[in-house]
Amino acid sequence: MRTNLDFSPLFRSSIGFDRMLNALEAASRAEMVDNWPPYDIVKNGEDDYRIAMAVAGFSQDELAITQEQNLLIVSGQKANGEEAYYLHRGIAGRSFQRRFELADYVKVVGAGLVNGLLTIDLKLEIPEEMKPRQIAIGTDVAMPQTKQIEADNQAA
Repeated sequence: MRTNLDFSPLFRSSIGFDRMLNALEAASRAEMVDNWPPYDIVKNGEDDYRIAMAVAGFSQDELAITQEQNLLIVSGQKANGEEAYYLHRGIAGRSFQRRFELADYVKVVGAGLVNGLLTIDLKLEIPEEMKPRQIAIGTDVAMPQTKQIEADNQAA
Protein backbone atom coordinates (compact mmCIF):
# COMPACT_ATOMS: atom_id res chain seq x y z
CA MET A 1 0.00 0.00 0.00
CA ARG A 2 1.45 3.34 -1.03
CA THR A 3 0.57 6.56 0.71
CA ASN A 4 1.25 9.99 -0.71
CA LEU A 5 3.00 12.32 1.67
CA ASP A 6 2.40 16.06 1.75
CA PHE A 7 5.73 17.90 1.90
CA SER A 8 4.22 21.40 1.79
CA PRO A 9 4.68 22.01 5.57
CA LEU A 10 8.39 21.25 5.15
CA PHE A 11 8.63 23.72 2.26
CA ARG A 12 7.08 26.41 4.46
CA SER A 13 9.36 25.82 7.45
CA SER A 14 12.75 25.00 5.93
CA ILE A 15 15.28 27.03 4.03
CA GLY A 16 17.89 25.64 1.68
CA PHE A 17 16.51 22.09 1.50
CA ASP A 18 14.54 22.62 -1.71
CA ARG A 19 16.48 20.10 -3.79
CA MET A 20 16.22 17.37 -1.16
CA LEU A 21 12.49 17.95 -0.65
CA ASN A 22 11.88 17.98 -4.41
CA ALA A 23 13.74 14.65 -4.70
CA LEU A 24 11.61 13.14 -1.92
CA GLU A 25 8.45 14.43 -3.53
CA ALA A 26 9.48 13.05 -6.95
CA ALA A 27 10.31 9.68 -5.39
CA SER A 28 6.89 9.51 -3.76
CA ARG A 29 5.23 10.24 -7.13
CA ALA A 30 7.26 7.62 -9.00
CA GLU A 31 5.12 5.18 -10.86
CA MET A 32 6.03 1.63 -11.73
CA VAL A 33 9.73 1.74 -12.54
CA ASP A 34 11.02 -0.20 -15.51
CA ASN A 35 13.60 -2.69 -14.30
CA TRP A 36 15.47 -2.98 -17.59
CA PRO A 37 18.39 -2.86 -18.11
CA PRO A 38 19.56 -4.33 -14.80
CA TYR A 39 22.23 -2.38 -12.96
CA ASP A 40 24.35 -2.33 -9.80
CA ILE A 41 25.59 0.64 -7.80
CA VAL A 42 28.82 -0.08 -5.94
CA LYS A 43 30.72 2.07 -3.45
CA ASN A 44 34.41 1.45 -4.22
CA GLY A 45 35.91 3.80 -1.64
CA GLU A 46 35.18 6.74 0.61
CA ASP A 47 34.31 9.02 -2.34
CA ASP A 48 34.29 6.59 -5.31
CA TYR A 49 31.23 4.93 -6.84
CA ARG A 50 30.56 2.74 -9.88
CA ILE A 51 27.40 2.01 -11.80
CA ALA A 52 27.51 -1.27 -13.73
CA MET A 53 24.71 -1.76 -16.25
CA ALA A 54 24.06 -4.88 -18.34
CA VAL A 55 23.49 -3.66 -21.90
CA ALA A 56 23.97 -6.86 -23.90
CA GLY A 57 23.47 -6.32 -27.61
CA PHE A 58 24.17 -2.57 -27.56
CA SER A 59 27.28 -1.13 -29.17
CA GLN A 60 29.17 1.91 -27.95
CA ASP A 61 27.57 4.04 -30.69
CA GLU A 62 24.07 3.09 -29.54
CA LEU A 63 24.61 4.26 -25.95
CA ALA A 64 24.67 7.81 -24.59
CA ILE A 65 25.64 9.09 -21.13
CA THR A 66 24.65 12.64 -20.20
CA GLN A 67 25.32 14.44 -16.93
CA GLU A 68 23.22 17.46 -16.10
CA GLN A 69 23.51 19.38 -12.85
CA ASN A 70 22.45 16.65 -10.41
CA LEU A 71 21.20 14.07 -12.86
CA LEU A 72 22.90 11.29 -14.80
CA ILE A 73 21.00 9.97 -17.81
CA VAL A 74 22.02 6.72 -19.51
CA SER A 75 20.14 5.91 -22.68
CA GLY A 76 20.32 3.30 -25.38
CA GLN A 77 18.80 3.39 -28.85
CA LYS A 78 19.19 0.40 -31.15
CA ALA A 79 20.14 1.25 -34.71
CA ASN A 80 17.52 0.27 -37.25
CA GLY A 81 18.86 -2.85 -38.84
CA GLU A 82 17.44 -5.75 -40.72
CA GLU A 83 14.55 -7.51 -39.04
CA ALA A 84 15.05 -11.20 -38.49
CA TYR A 85 12.47 -13.88 -37.85
CA TYR A 86 13.05 -14.91 -34.24
CA LEU A 87 12.02 -18.32 -32.98
CA HIS A 88 12.77 -17.08 -29.46
CA ARG A 89 13.85 -13.60 -28.43
CA GLY A 90 15.37 -13.55 -24.94
CA ILE A 91 17.84 -10.69 -25.35
CA ALA A 92 16.02 -7.41 -25.01
CA GLY A 93 16.91 -4.88 -27.65
CA ARG A 94 14.42 -2.15 -26.84
CA SER A 95 15.39 1.44 -26.27
CA PHE A 96 15.82 2.60 -22.71
CA GLN A 97 16.54 5.63 -20.60
CA ARG A 98 17.72 5.26 -17.00
CA ARG A 99 18.02 8.30 -14.69
CA PHE A 100 20.17 8.55 -11.57
CA GLU A 101 19.88 11.42 -9.10
CA LEU A 102 23.36 12.60 -8.11
CA ALA A 103 24.35 14.41 -4.95
CA ASP A 104 26.05 17.78 -5.15
CA TYR A 105 29.69 17.57 -6.28
CA VAL A 106 29.41 14.03 -7.73
CA LYS A 107 31.15 13.94 -11.10
CA VAL A 108 31.46 11.27 -13.79
CA VAL A 109 35.15 10.44 -14.14
CA GLY A 110 34.95 7.72 -16.77
CA ALA A 111 32.87 5.13 -18.57
CA GLY A 112 33.60 1.93 -20.43
CA LEU A 113 31.82 -0.86 -22.30
CA VAL A 114 33.33 -4.35 -22.04
CA ASN A 115 31.53 -7.62 -22.87
CA GLY A 116 28.06 -6.06 -22.70
CA LEU A 117 28.68 -4.40 -19.31
CA LEU A 118 28.62 -0.60 -19.22
CA THR A 119 30.55 0.78 -16.25
CA ILE A 120 30.35 4.42 -15.16
CA ASP A 121 32.80 5.64 -12.54
CA LEU A 122 31.72 8.50 -10.27
CA LYS A 123 33.63 10.53 -7.70
CA LEU A 124 32.47 12.87 -4.96
CA GLU A 125 34.72 15.93 -5.27
CA ILE A 126 33.98 18.42 -2.51
CA PRO A 127 35.63 21.80 -3.16
CA GLU A 128 38.53 22.58 -0.84
CA GLU A 129 36.76 25.61 0.68
CA MET A 130 33.81 23.41 1.72
CA LYS A 131 35.89 20.72 3.45
CA PRO A 132 36.23 20.87 7.22
CA ARG A 133 39.43 22.54 8.36
CA GLN A 134 41.25 22.54 11.65
CA ILE A 135 41.57 25.89 13.43
CA ALA A 136 44.69 26.40 15.53
CA ILE A 137 44.15 27.70 19.03
CA GLY A 138 46.72 30.30 20.06
CA THR A 139 47.71 31.32 23.58
CA ASP A 140 49.04 34.82 22.82
CA VAL A 141 45.82 36.23 21.46
CA ALA A 142 44.99 39.53 23.12
CA MET A 143 41.36 39.87 24.06
CA PRO A 144 39.75 43.07 22.75
CA GLN A 145 38.87 45.68 25.35
CA THR A 146 35.13 45.94 25.93
CA LYS A 147 33.16 48.69 27.55
CA GLN A 148 30.60 48.01 30.16
CA ILE A 149 27.89 50.41 29.15
CA GLU A 150 25.35 49.35 31.77
CA ALA A 151 27.81 49.64 34.63
CA ASP A 152 28.82 53.14 33.52
CA ASN A 153 25.15 54.22 33.30
CA GLN A 154 24.33 52.87 36.78
CA ALA A 155 27.33 54.62 38.38
CA ALA A 156 26.21 58.01 37.06
